[in-house]
Amino acid sequence: MTAITDNDLYVRGIATLLASWEEYARGCAGAALERLNGVSAAVFPSEPERLVYNNALLGRDLGPAERAAALDAMEATCRSAGVERYAAWVHESDVAMRGELRNRGYTVEECTRAMGMSLGEIALSLPEVELGPPDWGEYMRILGVLAGLLTGADPSAFHILVARLAGENVATAMAFDHDGDSGVFSVSTLEAARRRGLGTALTARHVHDAAKRGCSTANLQSTAMAARVYAAAGFRDLGRILEYVPCGSATAPLWTSDEVLDLCASLRVRVLALPR
Repeated sequence: MTAITDNDLYVRGIATLLASWEEYARGCAGAALERLNGVSAAVFPSEPERLVYNNALLGRDLGPAERAAALDAMEATCRSAGVERYAAWVHESDVAMRGELRNRGYTVEECTRAMGMSLGEIALSLPEVELGPPDWGEYMRILGVLAGLLTGADPSAFHILVARLAGENVATAMAFDHDGDSGVFSVSTLEAARRRGLGTALTARHVHDAAKRGCSTANLQSTAMAARVYAAAGFRDLGRILEYVPCGSATAPLWTSDEVLDLCASLRVRVLALPR
């Protein structure tokens, strides 16, 4: 077999991420994933999704003219949909694009760490965990999302796991498959049931299940602290994804970009990032 490189994993993971945004958009009024030159923009003009899912993923290693054109297209697409608050996602290695965003007044609001693995490298055995029915409503309840979010989504497009403890549904995680890759998203545990390994167990269960479905790779996004857990399961570090927001829309605009990156690395406040 040909070895799967880190770049292969990153490319496959990004394709799955975009496909998941596209699937969310199918169930939301007026929403769409616009695949443009140098950028893919998820546009959700209606609430409540408008508050969560407006994101754009910028291409890596574009030339100067291509970078400018991609950002122009992103801004025009959001503007035409009446979307003022959105996040532009860029890999940390793309220094030129990061500079272009800063020059336009964008600031880093959040960062996550991309991770991926070959499903021939699963390091954890299939865990013992009590599972409840894969109910979409329970999945959304445990996540604690905004009322009405993704009510038009097709639950059959996703693989939902719900873990139980003492007869109660207390943890959940979702997987989404695309072209032989499985993205693990939205791992969440209710506060009273945390520190019992349920998130790790659900992640391990998802990658084992994905292998049985015929997937060859898996991906997720993590904070620095959680990355150690996922690395133990076989996930590789593929670098940080930085989320830049336009000037005036950041929720924490008092720091410089570098200070925000340091803060993200030190606070480690999330177990797993929700793909907005």
